[in-house]
Amino acid sequence: MIETSAPRQAGPLLHLRGHDAEGLRLAAVVIRPEDAPCGDLHASGTAHRARRIATLEGLAVWRFDFRLGPQDRGYAFEDTEYPVETDLGGDLRLAFLSCNGEEIGDMDRDPAERDAMWERMRTEHEDQPFAALLQGGDQIYADEVTQGHPLSDGWPEDIPQGATEEDLSKLAAHLRAGFVNRYMRGLASPAFGGLAARVPSLAVWDDHDICDGWGSLPVAATNSAVGRTLFSVAREMYLLFQHGAVEADVADIFVDPSGMQLGWQRQLPGVTLMAPDLRSERGRRRVMGEAGWRLLERPGPEPERTIIVSSVPLLGPRLSLVEAVMWLWPGMQKYEDDLRDQWQSRAHREDWKRALRAVLGLRAQGPVTVLSGEIHLATRAEMAASPGPVHQLVASGIAHRAPPKGYARGLGWLAWLGEGPLSGHRIRILPPPGMRRRYVAERNFLVLERRDGDWNAVWHLEESGETLPLPI
Repeated sequence: MIETSAPRQAGPLLHLRGHDAEGLRLAAVVIRPEDAPCGDLHASGTAHRARRIATLEGLAVWRFDFRLGPQDRGYAFEDTEYPVETDLGGDLRLAFLSCNGEEIGDMDRDPAERDAMWERMRTEHEDQPFAALLQGGDQIYADEVTQGHPLSDGWPEDIPQGATEEDLSKLAAHLRAGFVNRYMRGLASPAFGGLAARVPSLAVWDDHDICDGWGSLPVAATNSAVGRTLFSVAREMYLLFQHGAVEADVADIFVDPSGMQLGWQRQLPGVTLMAPDLRSERGRRRVMGEAGWRLLERPGPEPERTIIVSSVPLLGPRLSLVEAVMWLWPGMQKYEDDLRDQWQSRAHREDWKRALRAVLGLRAQGPVTVLSGEIHLATRAEMAASPGPVHQLVASGIAHRAPPKGYARGLGWLAWLGEGPLSGHRIRILPPPGMRRRYVAERNFLVLERRDGDWNAVWHLEESGETLPLPI
């Protein structure tokens, strides 16, 4: 069972299913103790009854599927009105975040300290509402869920042999309880909940939503019975808590109906939002399988703009240099998985070039902006293209505390060396507007805004405040 100290209810939590001429398609999730009732949701003059989609750890997960037309201004649930931005054809604001937690001890942190940037985002929404909340990976840090069970305590270094189906079933129950505990702590946060009830979310996962370095760990660990069990439970929890979905919903929510790849795409007026899944098919020598590449490379609509969420930065410094020399220093080998996680790893050189070519193909149709997280810093990059550059905006660490300033300076030195794997398409790492250094070691989130047809981006930094607007 989930710890009694963990929150026992959350929601409503909005998920963006789509948009068309009739307006927004939404799902709203409500989580309650399994013996507690769930009231009706009222939208567009209709009362909607909830459907229970899961029962686990003493909790019931309820979902409403409904629409809001452009004339609607929100919905009501159990006597509370929730405003939602529904007229998306003109000015538009999107929020982007990543890295909502820490590897060790995240459950024990002071909520006021942990969620300080969420509070700022909620205040920003109250001043000027967001139409969507884009979550770029590591929405939870599940690294500690393997602790406390004999099969997984020493994993991935210690790989148990000969586990029975009963043993693995008990392990799955242990892992599931740990995931539920962490998700409930985040979803029930007043700061997050205040946004999630009013701003529909789209989320892509990264390694910590499974475990640190998933896909870059040795194959013997990820393909072991313990590794497969961990991935299966993490995937189930990702679908449920980050998309309000179960396995039967996969074909309706994600681009690949088989579910091998959980990449998604949504159309809003004038902009296409897409996110390839960089974890489900990842291996030590590949970032995605063919199911993932079909999303990035397939011809799509020709919108005014494409926004791509890449959980790991697509435009980055020459990390391959670090890989080449890391074996010269004792203790550096522990960072091998972190470096292998990056597009710029020597192991992924061909995949990286393939991804850059795919992005250039999209740039030929219209402006392209890549949103990334993962590195616990704020930065930006440009890749030369015709008729204008591809922008990458990195906002990482809404809850993860910033790394040392020296780490940021070291990455800045690597960025100074430059990188450009495709001839004629130079990549430059640049400071956020108004900042001196390329990488800013502060907690942060990003706001993208379309006003009178023009787009700009603003970083919200914990210590330095808002950056100057960046035209994109």
